[in-house]
Amino acid sequence: MRLYDTAGNRLYLNAEERAAFLDVARKQPARDRTICETLHFTGCRASELLEITPARVDLPGGTIALRSLKKRKDASGAPRIIYRTVPVPAEYLDTLNTAHGIREAQHSKKQANAPIWPISRVRVWQIVKAIMIEAGIPDAPQRSPKGLRHGFGINATVNGIPLHMLQKWMGHAQLSTTVVYADAVGKEEQDIAARMWG
Repeated sequence: MRLYDTAGNRLYLNAEERAAFLDVARKQPARDRTICETLHFTGCRASELLEITPARVDLPGGTIALRSLKKRKDASGAPRIIYRTVPVPAEYLDTLNTAHGIREAQHSKKQANAPIWPISRVRVWQIVKAIMIEAGIPDAPQRSPKGLRHGFGINATVNGIPLHMLQKWMGHAQLSTTVVYADAVGKEEQDIAARMWG
């Protein structure tokens, strides 16, 4: 995994782009807003977002459980299903609950286990890209759902989240994958250094 492509272009949204994206997303209809906020606040992959059900939203606990979709095997070689929980802001959970009736859906087995967003990955990509364009994010490699995921990782590192915790939140099997987020440069590197100076 890398944070820059072979031409040296950044593959993650920086802090200003993340803020602009979130600002525009919050003006969208409920479905699009909650899709964007979920990607922003959890760092999940688009395919993982589409698997979220009301049963995986812990309103009192302030977390969302995500099923890791990367193929992993146990010692015998059998596929393993891995879930991870990611803490999210209470304000976001209030919006999610209001928009999608999470609390009510949790009382019905059928509704509790139905996807919150019954759409395709392509549609998620289209929604995110349109909002990024409206937010003024340049037509560059970071303008994608993956750019949001990488931006989540960089933001966590800049804000001092321990790498082992970020590894868990992002669903990385190896810490060596997560360590790439500690290789921030430019403004992000300055922000990390500023914590040392302050």
